[in-house]
Amino acid sequence: MKKNELTITVAILLTLYALINLGAGYGQFAKDSLVSGTESLAADMGQWAGDEAGSKRVRNQGMEASTILYGIAIFILATGVLDLTGSVGLFAGARWAVPLVAFFLFFSKPALVSATEPMVAAGSHHTVGLKSDGAVVAVGDGNGGLDVSGWSDIIQVAAGDNYTFGLKNDGTVVASGFNVRFETDVSGLIDVIQVAAGFNHIVALKSDGTVEAVGYNTHGQLNISGWTDIIQVAAGTHNSVGLKSDGTVVAVGHDEYEELEVDDWTEIIQVATGGYCTVGLKSDGTVVAVGHGISDSLDELEITGWTDIIQIAVGYNHIIGLKSDGTVVVAEHSIVACQLDVSGWTDITQISAGYSHVVGLKSDGTVVAAGDNEYGELQVAGWTGIIQVATGNDHTVGLKSDGTVVAAGDNENGELEVAGWSDIIQVAAGGNHTVGLKSDGTVVVAGNSHCSIFVADWTDIIQIAAGGDNAVGLKSDGTVVAVDYISPGVTAWTDIVQVAAGDYHIVGLKNDGTVMAVGDYVTGDYVTGTDVSSWTDIIQVAARASHIIGLRSDGTVVAVGYIYGSRDALEVDGWTGIIQVATGNDHTVGLKNDGTVVAVGDNENGELEVAGWSDIIQVAAGGNHTVGLKGDATIMAIGDNSIGQLSFFTNPLLVSGDSSDDDGDDDSDDSDGSDGGGGGGCFINTLK
Repeated sequence: MKKNELTITVAILLTLYALINLGAGYGQFAKDSLVSGTESLAADMGQWAGDEAGSKRVRNQGMEASTILYGIAIFILATGVLDLTGSVGLFAGARWAVPLVAFFLFFSKPALVSATEPMVAAGSHHTVGLKSDGAVVAVGDGNGGLDVSGWSDIIQVAAGDNYTFGLKNDGTVVASGFNVRFETDVSGLIDVIQVAAGFNHIVALKSDGTVEAVGYNTHGQLNISGWTDIIQVAAGTHNSVGLKSDGTVVAVGHDEYEELEVDDWTEIIQVATGGYCTVGLKSDGTVVAVGHGISDSLDELEITGWTDIIQIAVGYNHIIGLKSDGTVVVAEHSIVACQLDVSGWTDITQISAGYSHVVGLKSDGTVVAAGDNEYGELQVAGWTGIIQVATGNDHTVGLKSDGTVVAAGDNENGELEVAGWSDIIQVAAGGNHTVGLKSDGTVVVAGNSHCSIFVADWTDIIQIAAGGDNAVGLKSDGTVVAVDYISPGVTAWTDIVQVAAGDYHIVGLKNDGTVMAVGDYVTGDYVTGTDVSSWTDIIQVAARASHIIGLRSDGTVVAVGYIYGSRDALEVDGWTGIIQVATGNDHTVGLKNDGTVVAVGDNENGELEVAGWSDIIQVAAGGNHTVGLKGDATIMAIGDNSIGQLSFFTNPLLVSGDSSDDDGDDDSDDSDGSDGGGGGGCFINTLK
């Protein structure tokens, strides 16, 4: 191989690599230029819009250019392949071209993958979050619009009344929710670069600057066929608004309150609409508006004094503005004020407004919310650093990396009173109590006072378990101590390496892979149903109610017991690749070695809906709910949330069910996730 041939080839490949990265990063630079304060540069490179339409368009164009350059590199590789066959190619006789170009392709292709910008969107009574990996989470009352767990490759989300839309990176659109007026008929939309959701319609901006719309058209809000040169769209209650590349605005739909009177607007860089008003953000950071809300005139909102605004959002009766310093201002109608206290918000990078709530995305990827929490739409406040979760009948517990503990759900017996705990290394949850193992081998209990008394003198404990009214401790010497009337049955146990507790029985795993069990449903009427004496090669046990689950070393699972509800909870014969098991009252959960989760049993509360979970490192099962801890220390949960047992993790996001709050507490301060919520299930995750 000649030295000059290699030098020339390397130079060509490095040039292509630089151009590919330049094209892929061009649009991102347009966005970053705005964030850094150079709005004029951002405008020159594609114009900033509230939904990043201009930036995304430039980025898409850069990606297209990168793809062409990448194709050139592939052509070089193809030419090199011809060389090997004896044909004349670009690098005739240079057989080294194939591995060299292949090496280049391997390392340059990631440059073509544009990371999704996390964002939030607020519907009438639900909140939607887009994660950096293209997945979507949702919380609140969406009546079907929360079914987003299977979505992937999403680059933008929009939320309407009872539905949610996702824009995919291939320019197509997915939708979830009611389809009464064809508002979710989005299968025909292609080449889309931004979507906006109204009350009963969706507006889609295409890459060529034209617009399509589907849904309800009673006020002419879909009459956008003649629009061109559009760079951002917005959709309101019964109207649609488009921002043109020259900074002017067009609007169609409901105009009873003159919300379409935007003909004289100029130098607009973002539009937003909601209720019966239209708002425009000008290039100088000021805001203009027309129309009015349900109750009062826009004059009351006093937005004329706003300055340094970089993004706007409009709810049903309120307008919010994001300032360049990361703080937020809000104007709302006094008669229908939603108590939108955003005075403490800082480091905000994006905002969204719902019917009566507002949401802000922070620079660290967490989310804040304010306003009405009737449907749990504010349950987005952040827990972080969770390293283990445990579930009781109606409460959930999280152990943080700093040794403190958090808990949510039913507190009738004081089981949530863990605020003062420290130096905790493991937690367990019983029927109505919480148990914590401290780093010094002692144990603490919240709830169930008789457990607190009996564990006071426990020492040298290395693992704990709790079930029903009992607590169990595994000592460092392999012996076991327990609290409950069944405790004498464990005094003779030795060589135990793990313990588990059901409502009325205790299970111990020995170091030889066999299993011991004592208590009701073991020595009583159901002895034949819970016989574990023949089990071998067991590496973990789980117990709940009246059944026992065993995980074998080969990744298969065995189960015995008596099930009050669905006996399907014992149907685990076909499971493989399992690395951890957990069991609830009437369901069983298995964590697979690929980070996904399987579940069988009763699904009355949606506790089995774990098919979309990924990157899970630990699972827990409560009475009628399931919790999964992800590798990034955030949490997913599904199932019964009637007492708020799901509504407290990092960004707790409801998926389905009645979100009424009947715990009797004053939930006016529930935005911190410590209480409130309710309903059939939630996905919980940070937007990082």
